[in-house]
Amino acid sequence: MRRVATNEIIMLLRQRLQPVECAELLLDTVEGSRPQARKAAVLLVLFEQKETLHLAFIRRASTLRAHSGEIAFPGGSIDAMDASSVMAALREAQEEIGLDTTHIQVLGVLSPVFTVVSNYLITPVVAYLPYGLGAVSLQASEVAELLLLPLSGLADTTIAHTEEWTRGDMTRTVYFYDYEDYRIWGATGRILAMLLELLRDIWLENTSNPANV
Repeated sequence: MRRVATNEIIMLLRQRLQPVECAELLLDTVEGSRPQARKAAVLLVLFEQKETLHLAFIRRASTLRAHSGEIAFPGGSIDAMDASSVMAALREAQEEIGLDTTHIQVLGVLSPVFTVVSNYLITPVVAYLPYGLGAVSLQASEVAELLLLPLSGLADTTIAHTEEWTRGDMTRTVYFYDYEDYRIWGATGRILAMLLELLRDIWLENTSNPANV
């Protein structure tokens, strides 16, 4: 099976993601139906490692009160000092994993995701590091581990499944990805599903076309 070129994926994401300029409008639109929700932003960091495009996740510290030990994207609450949800995602990534954002390329945003239990409205910001991840420094009070997982591995449909969960009068689809010893689910699973859906035709072509084998 041929390796999908990084520049092919990055080009498609630039075309298919919502423009950065629309981030606040998208958030305000959803917030209209969730006026009590707290605002947050996460950063989906893409970078090459061993000539393969990877995505960075964190495993949250076991001492945290909410979602302890779960796998997430770097991110957190949008503060009053943040100029935008995009800037909040970049700031949180700097604080949590010491990410150097000097050369980062923000590709766009995904639609906001609402978390039923924690009452957060999350803006997923997708970015690419053309010079690699670089040196990182984990914020020990919040981050137990940094996970660098290949995007092609996460796109393997055999590791994914969904379940229908009902809370009160609301039924929602919950996404699960079991990659090696890690389970990605909840809001992170939903955001990952949205990202992979944008690239679904690439993976389908790559696995179904005999010329690629």
